[in-house]
This record gives sequence, structure tokens and C-alpha cells, in this order.
Amino acid sequence: MLRATSEFGEYARLWLENRDLKPRTRYLYGRLLDRFILPTFGQMSMRDITPPVVRVWHSQLELDHPTQRSHAYSLLRAILATAVSDEIIDANPCRVRGAGSTTRARRVEPASLSELEVLVRTMPARYQALVLLAAWCGLRFGEVTELRRHDIDLVAGVLHVRRGVVRIAGEVTVGTPKSQAGIRGVAIPPHLVPALEEHLAQCVGPEPDALVFAAVGSPQAQVHPNTIYRHWYRARDAAGRPDLRIHDLRHTGAVMAAQAGATLAELMARLGHSTPQAALRYQHAARGRDAEIAGALSRMAQPDLD
Repeated sequence: MLRATSEFGEYARLWLENRDLKPRTRYLYGRLLDRFILPTFGQMSMRDITPPVVRVWHSQLELDHPTQRSHAYSLLRAILATAVSDEIIDANPCRVRGAGSTTRARRVEPASLSELEVLVRTMPARYQALVLLAAWCGLRFGEVTELRRHDIDLVAGVLHVRRGVVRIAGEVTVGTPKSQAGIRGVAIPPHLVPALEEHLAQCVGPEPDALVFAAVGSPQAQVHPNTIYRHWYRARDAAGRPDLRIHDLRHTGAVMAAQAGATLAELMARLGHSTPQAALRYQHAARGRDAEIAGALSRMAQPDLD
């Protein structure tokens, strides 16, 4: 039984070992512990971690990496909250107001339809469907690269998202999506069906479990991210969007769905979100675009405003 005099590092390691976490989350938590938390608190007794000590530690974290800073603080707070539940300490010393949240450091500008067309056209033929699915169906990179032939039902027009692939320190792990909500069916926009039919016929093996986007030299291995990035950098430059990341295609799809009138619940279901916060961002983005459209309409009606 650990006591308040026990070292924090010992408790934190036990905490991490006994949590039911996805492999990537476990890996990221371990990195946060090793890099930001244990150097300060590892050998401290639990009772010596006081609110002033936490405040000083937080103030000295890397200010130019606000997301990492908030994640490290949130992890420390979560570990110490469990220590309170375990009656090892009386109260959680993490009391820095707002320290566990951060504003988005980078504003994502979704790709326009014309930019998306250039992106798809510039990619090699075997990866064009990957860009289409990521954008129009709002899939995460790990979800789209783990798709199998039997996950795509072109008759019903549904994409079944059941698994995702992550790479951790060079190791490939296939598991369920980030949350239970991530296991979902996504309606395929009908205009994608011909491109998907061609891709399945030309680039995918006939077996039901054949990967939709396999590595060039190994049909049983998911395409490596570096392979996609190499072509993606050229495609985004051709589209005039050197700022656009692969993951921003998901953002693009979410904003387009919101602009098409998707409700918050519908966005959550389509994107596989378990909480409404993320989906709300896309609705806000869509409303912002709607205001631009309204302004443009007024300028059409009253050209003297220009």
C-alpha cells in the first residue's frame, strides 16, 4: 500500500500500468511523464507536492508549446486525482486556473473544392481515393489506411470504420478507433462511387480483407505515412496550400458536412466524436463561411457597397 510519503514516480508508473489505454495514448503519456513530469516530481514524496510547487513547475514549462504544456498538466492532475481517490493525499494540488486547456495554436483553413481537385489530381492514381475518402468522409489517417475491401459497401453507399492503425516507435499496431463512437458507418457521397469502384478494381486485391491502401512492396502491410507524405507535399504545393496537412482533409470534410446542414449530433456520428466540443468547431467554421456568403450576396444586390 502506497502512503503519502511514497515517491510520486513510483505511484505514477503504477498508475500508468493499470490504466486501460490505447497503445498510442499509453506511449504519449509515458513520454509526457519522462520529459515533463518525472524530472521534477519523480523523487518527491506525494505529500510534498503542494499547490505552490505545482504552480512553479507549470510556470517553467515550455511556453512555446502550449498544447504539450496543457497535456502535461492534465496528466499530472489526473494522476493526483486518483491519489486522492486512493486516500493517499487529502486534496489535489493541481489548482492552476485554465492550465489544462489551450486554444488552438494553428488555425486550420479547409481546402476549397478547387484546391481539393488539384490535390487529388496531383497525387499518384493509387492514392487519389485516399485523399477523396479522408476529405469527403472525414476519416482519420489511421482509419483510412486500415480500410479493407469488405469495409466498403458501394451498393449501400456505406463505409464501415471498425479499426485504425497507429505507428509507435516504428511498431505497427491495429486496434479499434480512439473511442467507441469511432466505430461507425459513414455514408459515402455518391459522386465518389465511380472513383472507388475503379480503385477497388485496379489497386486492391480480390480478398475481402485486402487492404484498400497497401504498401507498394507488401500487400499485407498498410501504406507507410512517409510514402503518402512524399507525394502529399508535392500535391499541396501544386494546389497553392503548403500549410495543408493530411489531417486537415478531415477538417475539410467536417466543415463541408456542416455547410451541407449537418446537425451537431450528425457531425458527431459522421466523424466518430464521443463529445460535442470538437464537432462544434466545425459548425462554428461553417457559420463563419455562411456570413461571408451573406456579405457577398449583399454586394451583388448593392454593388455600390464595394
